[in-house]
Amino acid sequence: MTSSQRWPEQGWALLQLLMVMTLSHAEEPVCSQRGDHENPQLFKDGDIIMGGVFPFHGSWKNRQDTYMQKPLPLQCTSLNIRGFQFAQTMLYAIEEINNSTDLLPGVSLGYKIYDTCGSIARSVGVALALANGNEKASAPSVEPCTKPAQVQAIIGETSSSPSMAIATVIGPFRIPMISHFATCACLSDKLKYPSFLRTIPSDYYQSRALAHLVKHFGWTWVGAVRANNDYGNNGMATFIETAQHLGICLEYSVSFFRTDPIEKIQKIIDIIKASTSKVIVAFLSHLDMDVLIHVLSQHNLTGYQWVGSESWIFDSQTAAMDKKHILDGAIGLSIPKAFVSGLKAFMLDVRLLNSSNSELFTEFWETLFNCKFKQSKSSAETQTDCTGHEDLTGVHNSFTDMSLMPIFNNVYKGVYAVAHALHNILSCNKTCNNKVQPDPLTILQHIKNIYFKTKEGDEVYFNENGDPAAKYEIINWQPRDDGTVDFVTVGLYDASLHEDKQLYLQNISLIWTQNSRQVPVSVCSEKCPPGTHKVLQKGKPICCYDCVRCAEGEISNNTDSVTCVKCLPEFWSNERRDDCIKKEAVFLSYEEIMGALLTAASLFGTCMTAIVASIFFKYRNSPIVRANNSELSFLLLFSLTLCFLCSLTFIGQPSEWSCMLRHTAFGITFVLCISCVLGKTMVVLMAFRATLPGSNVMKWFGPAQQRLSVLGITLVQVIISALWLSISPPFPFKNFNQFKDKIILECALGSAIGFWAVLGYIGLLAILCFIFAFLARKLPDNFNEAKFITFSMLIFCAVWITFIPAYVSSPGKFSVAVEIFAILASSFGLLFCIFFPKCYIILLKPEKNTKKNMMGKGTSKSF
Repeated sequence: MTSSQRWPEQGWALLQLLMVMTLSHAEEPVCSQRGDHENPQLFKDGDIIMGGVFPFHGSWKNRQDTYMQKPLPLQCTSLNIRGFQFAQTMLYAIEEINNSTDLLPGVSLGYKIYDTCGSIARSVGVALALANGNEKASAPSVEPCTKPAQVQAIIGETSSSPSMAIATVIGPFRIPMISHFATCACLSDKLKYPSFLRTIPSDYYQSRALAHLVKHFGWTWVGAVRANNDYGNNGMATFIETAQHLGICLEYSVSFFRTDPIEKIQKIIDIIKASTSKVIVAFLSHLDMDVLIHVLSQHNLTGYQWVGSESWIFDSQTAAMDKKHILDGAIGLSIPKAFVSGLKAFMLDVRLLNSSNSELFTEFWETLFNCKFKQSKSSAETQTDCTGHEDLTGVHNSFTDMSLMPIFNNVYKGVYAVAHALHNILSCNKTCNNKVQPDPLTILQHIKNIYFKTKEGDEVYFNENGDPAAKYEIINWQPRDDGTVDFVTVGLYDASLHEDKQLYLQNISLIWTQNSRQVPVSVCSEKCPPGTHKVLQKGKPICCYDCVRCAEGEISNNTDSVTCVKCLPEFWSNERRDDCIKKEAVFLSYEEIMGALLTAASLFGTCMTAIVASIFFKYRNSPIVRANNSELSFLLLFSLTLCFLCSLTFIGQPSEWSCMLRHTAFGITFVLCISCVLGKTMVVLMAFRATLPGSNVMKWFGPAQQRLSVLGITLVQVIISALWLSISPPFPFKNFNQFKDKIILECALGSAIGFWAVLGYIGLLAILCFIFAFLARKLPDNFNEAKFITFSMLIFCAVWITFIPAYVSSPGKFSVAVEIFAILASSFGLLFCIFFPKCYIILLKPEKNTKKNMMGKGTSKSF
C-alpha cells in the first residue's frame, strides 16, 4: 500500500496526533516543542512572513512502519526541477514587491519555503510548522503559546491531495492558502476548505471541457487512465459524468500512483493492449505521466490518440522523455499562455538558493548539470566536477525551459494577491500604517474581494469559491523535424460563454497519432446510417450496438437514431427507410385498363340500348312492338340506359356527391328497370286470365294501372334512398388498412342498413319478377315474353348472388369493379334476353312480325 493510499486511514490519525502534541499545553505559561524539528528549505526574514510549500522532490522511499518505535523522517527522492522553478517565481515576486515604491512601501516581505516531496503526510507536518513554527531553536522558548501564526499566508501546494491536507490543517486558523496548480474541484468546497484559494481554474471545468473535446471529434469509445489521488479520481469522476451525458462510453478506467510497484503499471499496459478503443484520456500529474511514459516506451505502445489534462499536456520535460514519440499528436487543455517580464533572468541567478540551503543547492546543481561535488580529506586534494558557479546562460535543460510560464504566472499572481490585500489592510499610500497588526483572517477576507491587474495586464480576482475564471487553450503536440515537440494552440475553451460557444477550434491543421492528418476513429460500433436504428448489444455499454433496419412504415432520417419513427397514416417509408413518402392513392380510374374497359362496356351497353330503342321507335307500330305494352318497353329501355350510365359514377376518385349518387342512382334505376319487367310479366299473366270467361281483370291492370305500379314500386326505393341519405349517407373514405403502402379511396356506406335495404328491395323485386315470369312461361302464345323474362331474371339473380361474396372478398378498387361488373352483367342480361329476340324478328324475320303470328296458337316449348 502506497503512502498516498495510507492517508485516509493513518494520515488523519497522524494529523490529530500532531495537533494534540502542539496544542495540548496551551494553558502552560511557556511552550515546549514536541516532535522533530522542521526547518524551511528556503528562508528570509521580513516584517511580514509568507509561507511557501513546493515539491522540491517528486517521490520518496517506501517503508513499512511497525509503530513499535518512532517512525523515521520521510526520505525524499527524485529531485523535481519544477518545484525549484515555482519557488524561484515566489522569490522573484517578493523581491519585486520589496523593491516597489507603490506596493507596500516601507514594508519588507520575508518567506519560509518548505519541501513537501508531494507527500500528504509531510504536507501536514509542513502546514503545522508554518502555522506554529517548528524550527530548531538554540535556546528554550519562553514565548507564550498563544502567539500569532508564524506566516500570514501560504503559497502552494502544487498537487491537489497535499493541498487538501494543508487546507484542512490551516482552515481553522483561517490562514489564506493560494495554490497555483491544485485543480481538484473538491477544493471549491468552502465548508471543508474555508481559507483555500487558487489562481488556476477548477477541474470541474477542465473535466467537462475534455468531455466536450472528445465528443467534438466523434470519439464515443475511449479508455481512461488517472492518477490514484484526489486530482485524478475527482477529475475523472466529473469527466465520466459529463461523458455519459454526451453519449461517450469508457471501455476501461484504471488508476495508479507513481510510487506503485511496476507490476500494477504492467497490468494497465495489458489492459490497453487488449482494448479496442484508440483514444486514451489521461488525467495524470506530470510526475505520474513521466512514470507511465517510461513503461509505455519499453513496450513501444504506439498508435493511440492521447487526450491530456493541463498537468502534463504542455510539459516540455514529459515531451523530452517521450523518445519513442508515443504521445505525438496528443491533444488536451492547458492554462493560457502568459509572460512575466524579468522572471527568466532572475531564475538563472541561483545564488539565493546557494545562500539559503547549501545542501539543497548541491543536490539541485548536481542534478541540473549531471555532475558531482567531490571533496577529499585535504582541501588541497579537493577536486570538483562542478563548482556551483557555472553560467546558466545559453544552457538548455529542464530548469532553463520556460514552457511552464503560465504556471509560474499563477505563483506570481498569488504572491501579488497577498501583497495587495496587505496594502489595503495597512492603508498604504506613500507609507504604510505600521501600527496595524495584520492577522490571517483579515488578510483572507481582503484577498477574497481583491481585484487588480498585473504589470502584464492580467486580471486577478476570485469568485465565491475562491476560483479564478475558467479559460483554457487547446494544445496539440506537433512533432518537429529535429525530433522535438511543438505545443501548438489549436483552440480555446471559455467556461464563461454560452454552452454551445464555450469550445472553439481554430482552422488549423492538427497532427494526430503517428503523424496522421486524419482524425482517428474510436467507436465501439460504427454509426448507424439513416434508415436504421440502434439496438444495444447485450451486456455491453450503450455505445456498443447493432444497426437494425427500420420496419416497413417506419423511418429514421438521422444518423445513430435510437428508434424508428412511424410514418403518418397517409405516408409510407421509402425503400431506404429514411423518408416518409405519400402513399399512392388507389381508386378505379378511367386511365387504367380495367377502368377503361368497364367504361367502354358501359358506353357500349348505352349505345346498344339506344340502338334498340331507335329500332323500336322506328317500328313502333309493328305488332311485335305494340304487343305487351310498348310504353313499358320504352320505359324499360330508358331505365336500362340509366343502369348502364350509373356504372360510370363508380369510376373515378370518390367525392361527396359521387358517393351519394352512385348507390342511390344504382338502386333507383334498377328498381325502375325491374318494376318495368315486373309490369310486363304481370301484363302477360293478366292478359291470359282476361281470355277466361267472365274475367274482368284487364280493367284493373290497364295502362294507367301499369304506370302507377311502376311509379309506386320505384317510389318505395326513392323513399329508402332518401332516408339513407338523410340519416347516414355514403361519404368518401381513405382506407389505410387494406394495403400497407397504399391508400384506398372508396365510398364508405355510411349506414350499412341503408345499403342492404336498397339491395334487398331490388332482390325482392327480382325474385317476384322471376316467380311471375316462371309461372307465365308456358302460356299459349307464339311470342310469349315471359320465358325471356325468366331467363333475364335467372341471369340477374345469378349475377347478384355471386356478387355478394365477390364484393366482400375483393380488395380495394376491385370491389368497385365487381359492383360495376354486376350492374353491367345484369343490365346486359335484361337487354339481350328481352329485346334482342324482338329485334331479331323485326330486322331479320319481318314475315313473323304480324298480328296473326303474334296471336297464333302453337305448342310452346318447355324448359
